[in-house]
Parts: sequence; structure tokens; C-alpha cells
Amino acid sequence: MLLEKLPEFFDVDPLVSARGSYSLHLDEDVARLILNQLRWLDFLVDSEAFAEKLLQVLTICPHHLKKEIIGSLPEIVGDQNNKTLVNSLQQMLQEDSSIIVPVLDSFSNLNLDDLLQEQVIMIALSCIRTIDTEHIPYLLRFVLLSAKASNARRIISQIREQLKFVEAPHLPTSQHSKSKEKSIVDNSKALILDALRSSLHFNNILCMELLKELKSLEEAREHKVVDIWLLTLVFMNGESLRKSVEKLFKKKIIEGCLQDHMFDQCILSIKDLPKDYLATFLSLSAYLLACKEQRAQEVGVHIYILLFEESSDAFSRQEVLGALLTHVGSGVCHEVSAALDTVVKLASRKSQELTSLSSHLTVSGQSFPQPYGCSIANEILMILRKQINNSDLLYKKMGLIGVLKIVSYIADTNNVSLPPLSHRSNYEEAVELLKLSLDSCKQLPLPLILFYEELVTTLQNRSLHPAVMEWVGKQVLEFESIYLSDIDSGNLIVQDMPYGLEGELWMNLDGDISPVCLNIVPLVSPLFRSSSPLQILPTKFVLLSVVERIANQGSLGGIDALLGCPFNLPSSKLLSGILWQPLTVKQKQICILSLYYAANWIRELLNVFSTQVGNECETISQATKEDIVLKLLKRLRNLVFIEYLLDNFLKQHPILLPDFCPHSDLSPVVEFDSVGDLEKISQHLKGGEILSRNQKKHKGKSLTPSASSNAEEKLKQPTLVDVWRKARSIPSQGTPDEDASVASLKTKQSASEESHAEKSNMPLDIEISAPLKCLDAQKHKFRPLPVDCLSILACPENNQSSCCADPSAELPLHLYLLRDLHKKLDLLSPTRKQTLARSFSAPSGFMGMKLTEFFSRIRSLFLYLRRNFDRAVHILGEGAEICQEHWITQSSLAANPEIVNTCVSASPILTSVSVFKETVLCFGKMLNLPDLLKENSTLLDLLKAFQPTEISECLFQGMQLIPSPGSMDYLYSGAYFFLESVFDVAINFSFTLASEVLLTLESMVTSMHTFLTKCLSENGKDPHTRFSKEIIPFFRNKLGSYAHKLLTHKCDRDDVGGSLKTKGEMIQKILRLYLGNCQSASDTLNDLASSIFPQDLPSANTMEDGSTFPSLCPATMSVWYRVMHEENISALNNLVKEISQLEKSRGGAKVEDIQRLLNKILQSVNVVVTLVNMCRNNDKVSIHAVAVKYGGKFIDTFLKVFDFLEARFQMHKDLILSLIKELQKATKTIQTLCSEAKGSKQTAITGKIPMTKRAMERFLFHVKALLCKTPSGCSFWMGNLKHKDLMGQVVSSQAYLDDQSDETNENLAEAIAEDQPMNDVSPE
Repeated sequence: MLLEKLPEFFDVDPLVSARGSYSLHLDEDVARLILNQLRWLDFLVDSEAFAEKLLQVLTICPHHLKKEIIGSLPEIVGDQNNKTLVNSLQQMLQEDSSIIVPVLDSFSNLNLDDLLQEQVIMIALSCIRTIDTEHIPYLLRFVLLSAKASNARRIISQIREQLKFVEAPHLPTSQHSKSKEKSIVDNSKALILDALRSSLHFNNILCMELLKELKSLEEAREHKVVDIWLLTLVFMNGESLRKSVEKLFKKKIIEGCLQDHMFDQCILSIKDLPKDYLATFLSLSAYLLACKEQRAQEVGVHIYILLFEESSDAFSRQEVLGALLTHVGSGVCHEVSAALDTVVKLASRKSQELTSLSSHLTVSGQSFPQPYGCSIANEILMILRKQINNSDLLYKKMGLIGVLKIVSYIADTNNVSLPPLSHRSNYEEAVELLKLSLDSCKQLPLPLILFYEELVTTLQNRSLHPAVMEWVGKQVLEFESIYLSDIDSGNLIVQDMPYGLEGELWMNLDGDISPVCLNIVPLVSPLFRSSSPLQILPTKFVLLSVVERIANQGSLGGIDALLGCPFNLPSSKLLSGILWQPLTVKQKQICILSLYYAANWIRELLNVFSTQVGNECETISQATKEDIVLKLLKRLRNLVFIEYLLDNFLKQHPILLPDFCPHSDLSPVVEFDSVGDLEKISQHLKGGEILSRNQKKHKGKSLTPSASSNAEEKLKQPTLVDVWRKARSIPSQGTPDEDASVASLKTKQSASEESHAEKSNMPLDIEISAPLKCLDAQKHKFRPLPVDCLSILACPENNQSSCCADPSAELPLHLYLLRDLHKKLDLLSPTRKQTLARSFSAPSGFMGMKLTEFFSRIRSLFLYLRRNFDRAVHILGEGAEICQEHWITQSSLAANPEIVNTCVSASPILTSVSVFKETVLCFGKMLNLPDLLKENSTLLDLLKAFQPTEISECLFQGMQLIPSPGSMDYLYSGAYFFLESVFDVAINFSFTLASEVLLTLESMVTSMHTFLTKCLSENGKDPHTRFSKEIIPFFRNKLGSYAHKLLTHKCDRDDVGGSLKTKGEMIQKILRLYLGNCQSASDTLNDLASSIFPQDLPSANTMEDGSTFPSLCPATMSVWYRVMHEENISALNNLVKEISQLEKSRGGAKVEDIQRLLNKILQSVNVVVTLVNMCRNNDKVSIHAVAVKYGGKFIDTFLKVFDFLEARFQMHKDLILSLIKELQKATKTIQTLCSEAKGSKQTAITGKIPMTKRAMERFLFHVKALLCKTPSGCSFWMGNLKHKDLMGQVVSSQAYLDDQSDETNENLAEAIAEDQPMNDVSPE
């Protein structure tokens, strides 16, 4: 009755309000009142007739009522009539597309099955082209949110085909009408993009299918503008897919699928879109501009220009310019060039717009010559002046670098045609800039050091105006008055020393003829702390040397007296144990800092004067060079002596050292005002037990002691503790409780003093071959030794006035420079690891030098490295006798002082061991430097330096094609054979040294593989790069055999169990090399697990001399156990890949291949069963945790071959059933381990249980499915399993009463979780 009455009220036409809604009240609209009565009816007698009648009425309803009825259909009609509703609404949409929004709303609220849901999606997709643009966002949101994995690809394809972005219509209407129409269209476009973006954001499946769809397109005509938008939206939605989108963009652009005009259509109206679209296009264009491919760069340039032209506001244009300037500062040639081309094109097209943004451009005057007083030059100079006067040291450093770069350009004598930047001449402007920069950092040591370093670089690379050189000369004139002091006949003139210390002249190489000495001790006084003259001493000396070299055509004859002059340091008598202990804290501090400044002064002497001994310096006579070499070697001995002495004092009295490197993180300035600060640092460096205990109780306390405070009160001051935290050496915590810390520190200090007093009379031996443990922690603060200093390595030995002529006695000096070379190679290595808690960017000694230049400078050192390496091998292998007193004699000739009860010596054996190890490490790292592999000539020299005396053809036994002499593969082979001979020497001396040689052999094989790949890509253009593919498998087999030899070599148990107990990584690497390079990993693992591994593991108390693998001991047991699990899973993964390739082959799998693969899988199962069951006899929690973790991973991997087993079950039923039965033994033990771990709350195991349990459950159901699908004569049942321990005993609390019946069902799985019914399989 109500439906029949409804048409009577169709004539009532409600008024439409200004907002588009209907203004007629609900009480006055009878049609809507009737509609409300039909909603949410509890019962319908004939729902089909009611639905049919309602749909008939719907066809004649007015438009506004039709929309409301359609939206209410899910509330009126039941689910049994969904199909009728969908068909009727589809027909209505074909007649009137304006009702799309209520229809989609109705579809969303209907409870549709999968078939009807697919029909609804197809209906919506068919309407994309027919509906109004303003309705498209609703449609897209509905379709994309309804997508599933099964239909996502089809939905994406349909959207790509039918969705088109409509631009503003070009009609002959008024300007107001045009802007109104364009606004509507742009707003619709933004809504469409927002709908797509939100839908993709909530459905990652759509993003993946979208990328797959676009990757499958091959023809350029198949790509559309909407593809760019879709990729852009995926790029905006998350970090996980950004790299994939960038790579796909690059691929499509290079292939020509995405053209410039397509980007034009996308970016045409970007100014009307939200700002995040601009940022996205900037990111994509930045990626394209950084690519090496020319086409990608061209598109990146095009996008940048479009973004600048289409952006109407200044902010957006500044963003574009900022992105371009970032490319200019990247330092990559092709990227900088492309960015500058973009700026040039913008300048030619939009010069007026760029003028207003000139402050954001830092363009060099060479590219854009500007007249006097130009705005760009003024802006740049103003910015730099602000930066150099900034209180933030980071901005100050940026300003200093910028000023020196401008000075190097405007003051260059070759740029005479450059227009002036101001009313002054360019060289006058340069001098003013230098004065301003110097004044801004006079009180700050690190910025001042940076200023001098940048000035030195400018002087070395540019020829500056004489006026600038005159100003620089004035700066070095004050060097003598500040740092040098006169001496009388080699004796120190009496002068006041700080804190009552006695001074002494150290290391006087020139004897009585030396007129001056370096004044160090007086300048360490706190009175000079504000200006820090000693902290800038090395850089100021470098500036002095550069000025001297420029004035004297490369000679340093005018300042050569500084190389041999003595140093004014604390008396050596004070450094002995007896007199050291009574010194005050301040006196000890000054002594340590004096040695530190002296060490950095010697380092800079080596840096400066090592440039005088090269062949390129022709103005120096040979006699002068020989004299400089002799003094350099002596200074090197002085440096070694001082650094080891300094390391010893830092162990006793740790302090923070000032920083000499402005390129590292800004280090704190040492405070001298508090005696207690030094003790606080000592506590932190020695472990900080007191501070760590009290910091947890008291946080945030800060005390400021008064000037009259005594030493105990000053211990409360936390200044240096905060400084130490800023250096990231300790975690940030609160300061300790003052009362407790003072008492504890006093107690600890008195105990320490008593201990030192007892040891003060004992002689102290300092071994210079040992690493500098305490000093290395702050070694980044030292002045670096540049590459030129390494030339001292190649200097011929001059043994005049020496006790002997044995060149092996010079190994300690060689070791020192070799360690420095090792650190430089670590900085070049792409796989280096940061060993400190913070990463330093300290200069490596080759800053500003190209890698090709670095390699060219070290090429001459290769033969010298080999020569000293042979000496070390000779000492280790034959126990050669060398002079024990050589180092002491040479140390005396170098004027090193003699300290009472302190002996700085060099053990020949320990030095040879260190030289051996460092040389092998350096050789391996150089072979794998990516840039070295590109330099064939340097690589050839390196390999030639490490060739054996003779290469016999018998060494190539097993190779069909022997390399020809002189070829690269022949040189690689020779170097490999040489290291093999070295390995035989090392293995008889030390397990650790042999391990290092073995890892170097691995590095060589890796270098061979990399070089072979490079040769194949270049098609063998160079005759020296002919490389046999057979050589790599040949040497891999030899590598595996040497790893086996090392593992089976009978060595000292302490060498393995003691040193490698804390460094299990070495055993792990060797074992991986053995298993990864043997003939068959599966066979080897099976042999180790079944026979060797259980037998060769002696108890902790009894060591078996007849062990096959002596390296397998209780200390290394966990390493072996974990590696064998990992390698077994890796072997199974390789079988999975082999099975996948076998199934893809066209001819099908052969029976022999299937049998072989099944046997290999059975071997892997046997290995994991043996390893897991070893837990029954081992109670270590770490072993149990490994068994649970890797047992679950193995089952996960094993399930990947289950389809293969199911397909071959009928033919190989017995073998497959044996696989399942065997693996069941491991699952039982794993279940027991999990149960016991839960009961005993072993957290190391419980965290791994969930993943393992899920894997075993999946294995259970896979087995059940396998036995149910294929007739096998086996039964499968489920039941409650008993709780047993690892020894098989039933736990009494859960023992069953029917023990007799349990014995008859031993095949049933017995490992259970506590009180959980588990399922298992028992084939019979």
C-alpha cells in the first residue's frame, strides 16, 4: 500500500538550497516519510515481490528521490535479492550515469558473494569513461578498495585503459568562465589523484601489481600519461617501494617508453596540486639527473625546467633551485655538468625570474661574468661573512672553506681579466677576506687549523697575487718568536717552567751546532690555553714550509734546522717510576700533553721533509737528500719512542687529548682548572665502576665548585664528564652522587697510589711491536701521515754508525708505517667496519688526492713491502738470529733519552709476527679495492711484487689450460702459489697467522672473480687481461683444501681455545671456507656430523691428542655447531634451486637425477638429525638455542621441496618415507628442548620457540596431506603425547598410567609442549 501511494507525491519538487541540499523539511516530504517506514523491516512475507515492486517504482521516481531510494536499498531489501538489485542498478546506470555515487554506496553496503562482487567491480570499471569527472574519485576509491590479490592486476589494467585526465576546455567564453571551468577541472584532478593515492596507500597488493603490470609493457605505444601519475603515487606512499619505482622510471625512460610530452601533460597544472607533488617530482628528477645514462639525465633536466616554469610562487622555485645546487655540490662530474646545463637553460628562458632569486644561486663568476657591484657577488660575500662569524662551528667551517675558494679564484694571477667584485681590486678584496677569516677564528683552535689547511691547499694549487703572498708571509714571521727558543752550546737556557717542572732538551740531532729548540713545556701552561699556540703549531709549520718552498723553488734549506733541533720537554728523570708517582695531577697532565704535542710536531716534520727525498725534487743535492733521509729515520724512531711512552702514561693516567684534525667531529677542549676532572676521566677510561653504580640512583645533579674549593670538592665538578659524553665515549647518564663518588674516588685513588708505589721500583719493559691500546682510542686526533710520508719505506737503509748491517733490524720502523698504510686502506675499503662507538671522518692522509694518484704513489712501495715481508718470514720460518741490541743502539743514535727503570725494546720475533700479519692484511685489501682493479698497471705491479722465485708447471696440475707467462691469470697464480708457500711457514708457527694467510687467499680468489667479470664485460680489449675461467674453480678447490689442512693441523690448544674463544669469527670463517669450497658440501657435512664431529669433541678436562680436528674443542664447539647448521641449510637451499631448474627444463627430469637429489636431501636430513640429537649429551643453553633456531629454519626450507616429493612419491615411496621418519627424530628432540626451556625459563631459547613451532606444525600438515593424497599403506593419527626429558624419561608430574601400552607405540611422536595435545605422523 505504501509503495502504491508513493507515486502520488512525486509531483512535490523540493527547493534546492544554495549549498545543493534539499530545503524541504522531512515532516513535509511524504515520499521520504514513506521511505523511512520501509527501512529495517523485521519481516517480509514476499521479499522478491516487494523488491520487484520497489524497483518498478524506482524507475519512475524523480531524480532526487531516486538517489535517496538507491542509497537506502541495502536497508530495505534483504540479502536474498542481491542479484536482482545488482542487475537492476546496472541497467539504471546505463540509462543515467549521474546516479553513480548512490549506486556505489549501495554496492558497498550490500553483502555480496564473490561472483556478485566481481560483477559489481566490472560495472564500476565500465562507467569510468561515461560518468562526470567529479564522480570519478568516488568510483576509483570504491574499485580499488574492493581489490583482492585475484583481481588486482585486472583492475589496474582497466584503470590504465579508461582513466584520462581532462585538461581545461578551450572555449570562446569570457575570462571569468575560463578560470572557473579550469578551477573545476583542476580540483577534480586533485581529487582523483587523492583517491588513487589513498587507495594505494591502504593496499600494498595494488602497488606490487601495478609495478608488475608496467614492467610487462614493452611497446612505447602501450604507455600512457596515467602511468607516470600511478608510479608517482606509489613513490609517495612509502619507502619500501621507492627504489623499485626509481629503477622502473629509469628503465622506461631509457627504453623510450616515457617521452617528454607525457611529463609535460603531468606537470602542466602542478601549481594547482598540493606541495608534496612538487617534492615528489623533485626527488624523481634528482635521481634521474644523477644517473650516468644520457637519456635519463635529459629527462631529469626537462623535468627540472618544467617544474620551475610551472611554479608560480617564489617558494616552489627556490625549492627547484636548491635541488639543482645540491647536484652542483655533489662532486660527480656528469651530475654537476647536467645541473649546470639546467641552470644555464633556465637563465636563458627565465632570466627575469632568476634575477629575483639571485640570492639562492651560488654560480661562479667564470660561467656568469658579472660587472662591478653585481647582486650575486654581493649576496655570496654577505653570506660568507655571516658564516665565518657564526657561533656554530659547523657554519664557521663552511664559511672558511667558501672564503678560501673565492680567494683562490679572485687572487689567481692567471685570472687577470676577472672584473672586480667591489670598489677595491680583487687582490685587495682577497686580502680583506683573509684578514676577516683569520680574526674570526683566532680564539678557536680547530677553525684556525682549518683556515691554515685551506690556505696551504690554495698556495699549493694556485699562483696568487704578490700582495696576497706578502700577507701570508707576515703570518709566518711570528713562528720563531712564539715557538722557538735559543740554546747555548746545546744546553737549555734557564727559564721559568710551569708548576715547578724541570725542563730538558730531548732528541737533539744536530748536537752543539743547533741554535734553537722547540719550546713545548712553557706553552702547555694554562696561561696560554685561550690562544692554544701548540694546537696550531703543526699547521702553522706546514704553512711556513709551503711559503719557503715557493720562495726557494721547492727547497726547504731555509728551515732545515727545524728537522734536527731539540725539543724542550719535561726532564726524563721525572718520567721514571720513582719520581713519577709523587708528581701532582697537574704536573702529570703537563708531562703527558708535552709528549703529545711533541709527537704531532714530529709527525709534521716527517710530512714536510719527506717531500724533499723524492725524485721530483731536482733542486736538492744527493748529499743533502741522504742527510735528510738519515734524520727522517731518526725522527721516525723518536716518534715511535714517544708514542709508546705516551701510551704507557695514558694507561696510568688517562686524559682527554686536544684535537689536531678539524675534519673529524669537533672534540672538546681539555679543561685545566680542576684537579678532580682528571681523576673523573681516569675512572671512565678504566671502567667507571663507581660512576656507573651511582648514576642509576642520582640523575641531573650539577655542581659548580668555587675558586677556593680543595681537590676533594673539585672531584664533584661534572664538566669533563659532560664533555666525554659529547664525544660519545660513554652513554648519556646523570652525574653520580657527590658524597658517595668523592669517598669512592678517594678510596680508589689511595689504593691505586699504593699499588703504583709498590711497582715503581720494578723495571718497565715497553714492547714497540704491540699495538697502542690506549693511544689508538684517541689516534684520530693526531696529525695524519700523508701518502708522501710512506716514501720513507722505500728509502735505502743507511747503517753507518750502527752496531750491525742486518737490515732485518729495521723492521720496527717498517711496522709503524705499515700500520699507518693499513689504516689508509681501511678508509678506502668499501667493506670496512667502524670499530669505535662513533664514526670519525678524520683525514686519512690523502685528502684532496685522487685515488689514481694515491695508487701511483704507493706503486714504488710494493717491492719494499715484499722485501721486508721476506725478512719477517725468514725470521719466523728459520728462527734466524738477529741483533738484539740494534734497536737500543739506533735509539741512542736518535737521541732518545734513557729513562730509569724503563726499557723501550723491540722483540725480533714479535716484530716479525706483526710485520707478517700487517703485510698480509694490506695485500689482501689492496687486491679488492674496486678502483685498483680498474688500474691494470698498478695491479700488475702489485702482483709482480709478490711472485715466487720460480713457478713450476707441476703447480698447475689439474688444469687443462695453463696460463701463459706475463698474463694476468699467470700473475694471479704466481701470487697465489707464493702465499701457499707462506702458509706452510705460518701454520707451523701460529694458528692465527695461518688463518690470516688463508683469508688473504680467499681475498685473492674474490679479486680473481671480480677481475674476470670486468674482463668479460670489456671483451678482452687489453692483452694483459686474458683470463682463464678455469682458474677460479681450480683455486677454490685449493682454498678448501688449505682450510681443511688448517682445521686438521695439530696446534697448541691454547692458541685455538684461548685466543679464538673470544674471537670465534676466525674459526667461523675458516670452517665456512672449508665447507664452501670442498667438492661436495653435503657429503662433507654428512661425514662431519656422523663420524668426526661427535668423536673429536673432547671434554673440558681431557684433551685427546689424536683428534682429527684439533681446532674443535669446548671453546669453539658453539661456533662449529652453528656454522654446520647454517651450511647445511645453505646446501638444502642449493638443492631447492637445483630442483626448480630441473622442473623447468623442457626434457623433464631423469630418474638418475631425481634419485641423486633425493639422496642429497636425505644427507641434509641426517645432518640436522645428528646435530639436534647432540643436545641430549650437551647441556649448554647456547647449543640448545642454536638447535631450536636452525632446526625450525631447516624445516621451513625442507617444506619448499614437498611438492617435488609429492610428485615423485609413487616412484620413490620408500626413500621419501625414510626422509620423513628420519626428520621426525629431530622434531621430537626439538619439541623436548622447547618444553624444557619453557619450564626452566631459558630466555635464550624461548624467543625462538614460536617460529620453530609454526614450522613443525606446517610440516605436520604437509605430511598429513601427502599421506592422504597418495596411497602409501601408511596410517596417520593424532593423539596426546607424553612429556619426556632429553634422556627419554617421562616427567613424573605428567606420566601416564598405561606405561605398558606406551612402549608399544614408540613410533608415535613423543616430544610435546607442556599440556598441549600435539599431532604427529607414524608411517607403518
